[in-house]
Amino acid sequence: MSRRGRSLVFLLGAGLAALCAAAIADGYGERVARGYGELHPVLVAGDDLPAGAAIDPGALELRRVPDRFTPPGALRSAAEALGLEPVAPVPAGSYLLATQLRPPTDEAGPALARGRRPVEIAVSGADALLVAGGQPVGAKVDVVVTAEPSGSGDGRTYVAAAGVPLLALGPGEDGPGGSSAATLGLTRGQALRLIAAQSYARRVTVLPAS
Repeated sequence: MSRRGRSLVFLLGAGLAALCAAAIADGYGERVARGYGELHPVLVAGDDLPAGAAIDPGALELRRVPDRFTPPGALRSAAEALGLEPVAPVPAGSYLLATQLRPPTDEAGPALARGRRPVEIAVSGADALLVAGGQPVGAKVDVVVTAEPSGSGDGRTYVAAAGVPLLALGPGEDGPGGSSAATLGLTRGQALRLIAAQSYARRVTVLPAS
């Protein structure tokens, strides 16, 4: 048999093996679903979560688990844990349950209105809050998002959250002189909107509330 013929036979064999593997995997998935129930997303701690500390969304993982193995009260998305803290340490690999979480209990910081949660985001322009002197923490700020331009024009700029409480302010990942890490008291909708904006916006800026 020629070299070309052997190559064709090898490719055909590899293709058949791939099809067989896919069929076996599909069959296994169907058997699992029949025996243990449909697969659903469940939130799992990717790292150890200490008690009393705000949950970092990056420390969470979403896995698909059969109904039979899903404990009651298991969270289905990272948004459900946003701004909450564990009441006791949660080991890595554990399911995250609603009964394990509570709103922050730090009474030293500014009080939050019902429905608001502390959320940390990277912002620019925080130095402007210090111009008037005094401590900006505890004051109300506007959060302004400037999106990347879609064409030849300037990016759209809009107020994404108006008059929200500033709970804490510190240097960002770039250190002093770069972006700042601002902890804001946000509603769930505001938090999701600003977290999404960090992935596509050119700038997220905080200004003294108008």
